[in-house]
Amino acid sequence: MGWLWVLARHDALIPREVTPLLPAWTRPFARFVQLLSGKAGRQGRPGQRLGKAFEHLGPVAIKLGQVLATRADIFGLEFARDLGRLKDALPPFPEDVARREIERSLGRPVDSLFIGLGPAVAAASLAQAHRATLADGRAVAVKVLRPGVERRVADGLDSMRLGAALVWRFVPAARRLEPQAFVETIARSLDLELDMRLEAAAASEMAEVMAKDGYMSAPPVVWDGVGKRVLTLEWAPGVPMTDPALRDLPGLDVDLLADNVVRAFLVQALDHGAFHADLHEGNLFASAPAHLTAIDFGIVGRLGPAERRYLAEILWGFISRDYDRIARVHFEAGYVPPHHSVETFAQALRAVGEPVIGRAASQVSMGRLLGQLFEI
Repeated sequence: MGWLWVLARHDALIPREVTPLLPAWTRPFARFVQLLSGKAGRQGRPGQRLGKAFEHLGPVAIKLGQVLATRADIFGLEFARDLGRLKDALPPFPEDVARREIERSLGRPVDSLFIGLGPAVAAASLAQAHRATLADGRAVAVKVLRPGVERRVADGLDSMRLGAALVWRFVPAARRLEPQAFVETIARSLDLELDMRLEAAAASEMAEVMAKDGYMSAPPVVWDGVGKRVLTLEWAPGVPMTDPALRDLPGLDVDLLADNVVRAFLVQALDHGAFHADLHEGNLFASAPAHLTAIDFGIVGRLGPAERRYLAEILWGFISRDYDRIARVHFEAGYVPPHHSVETFAQALRAVGEPVIGRAASQVSMGRLLGQLFEI
């Protein structure tokens, strides 16, 4: 109930902008909910109001907002940009608190490892990052968990579990999205993100994976600066991809940069079976002509050999427009129950694929495309 109240207070539960789109019989209830926000709560665009509500609700809601901010193809560019500040532009906690957390986690004074720990340069839902220098002159990023974040995550997950149970009970159409399993997936990923030692191990592993192909790299881990609540990596070179000035970087090959992002992800997932699973622009740095450095390895995805083959065949099937093969792969993988018709499923896939093949991404409505896939 706390989440519902906060969302209503920020006019983000049933935003006033959607009222004309609602069935006529629901509009009185929607207007009543909107009255709860008051004048202050109605200021700003929907994405801005939702972002403020998520900030108030804490790390779990912020994590959800970060996911929504990556889907401009579904929610629109303005909405995604308004939520984008949740990725790395949240209010930081004080530097003296960060120092105490570092010393407690590493069991040694800050000055024994770092020469000059600067103020926070980025702050996200679970942690914030500081720039520092090692004794040998290397610039490093020191990531420190927010004090008390574990308790706030636990409270947020309890609220999300209640919400998922209510959705399952009262919105039958949403059951196929498995809301409760979705929440548990978030819970497992957050458990991993709350132990910086595990993220350090993931960063080290992904650095090895990325080095095999060269489309992307990861900063080396400084193991002396790793503890349960602290992670130290060498400073990532380049310009953050959230910085609009990136487009004006001398010598930057934008097309090759975009190509490298796609190739890096596909190679990690399909060739090696381990991939950076939080690959939004807030976690990428670029330098000319098209070099990419990834950070934030709290979530690493893994695929077994069978899943990698199925996904590769499905992807190639769409590229080559072999809808019969795509359909057969779905049945072989068990993604579609065996009592259905392969031929009918192939026909349905053709209806999805043909309208978008050869079109620019800006001309494709991902929301409409996903809607078709869910119908199928």
